[in-house]
Amino acid sequence: MYVKDVVVQNQVGLHARPATFFIQKANEFRSSIWVEKDERRVNAKSLLGVLSLGIVGGTAIRIIADGADEEDAVESLVRLVQSGFAG
Repeated sequence: MYVKDVVVQNQVGLHARPATFFIQKANEFRSSIWVEKDERRVNAKSLLGVLSLGIVGGTAIRIIADGADEEDAVESLVRLVQSGFAG
C-alpha cells in the first residue's frame, strides 16, 4: 500500500471536468486506488464517488493505492492534482 497527501491547487476543486481527468488517470493503473477526505474514502475510479466528496480548492486529500503499480499510480495522480489538472 502506498499513500500520499496532496492539496488541491485549482480554485474550483474536483468538480466534473477535473474529476473526469482524475478518474481517467486512475483507470490507467491496475492497482486499487482510493481518495480520502475527512475520513471518507471513495474509489478513485468512480466519478460519482469522487464528486460525492465535494472537494474544493485548497482541500487536502489523501491518495491511496494498493497493487502492482501502486507507487506509480499515486505519484501520477499527485502530479495531476498539483498541476491544477493541466493534464
